[in-house]
Amino acid sequence: MVQQRNQAPGSPKAAARVRRPVDKALNADLFKALSDPTRLKLLACLAKCGRPCLVREVAGCCDVDLSVVSRHLAALERVGILEVTKQGRDVSYRVRFDEVVALFRGLADAMEQCCPQSDCCTEKGDCCG
Repeated sequence: MVQQRNQAPGSPKAAARVRRPVDKALNADLFKALSDPTRLKLLACLAKCGRPCLVREVAGCCDVDLSVVSRHLAALERVGILEVTKQGRDVSYRVRFDEVVALFRGLADAMEQCCPQSDCCTEKGDCCG
């Protein structure tokens, strides 16, 4: 199925005034949470485990204090990447795979819609020119 692409608004100033799906998909809080190398390492560890893991288990993935690991995992949970479960003093996290895939697939789709032509980038690398 071919998606109809939006007309380019012209200038960057005009583009800033137009609301498109890409504006919602480019979530600064999400990218801020993903910008920390330790958080990425913890996320990768959880993703590869494929199951909920206790904080103390995840802490073994990196050389960071347990309390720091807890703060990093909580930051990823706040942006919807992880789900937290608490049972007494035990806290476990798991990757919300469906939500993460939907976030990035939505971003890719939104970015694709910005390009007004299917061959928007020329061989010279001039995008939408």
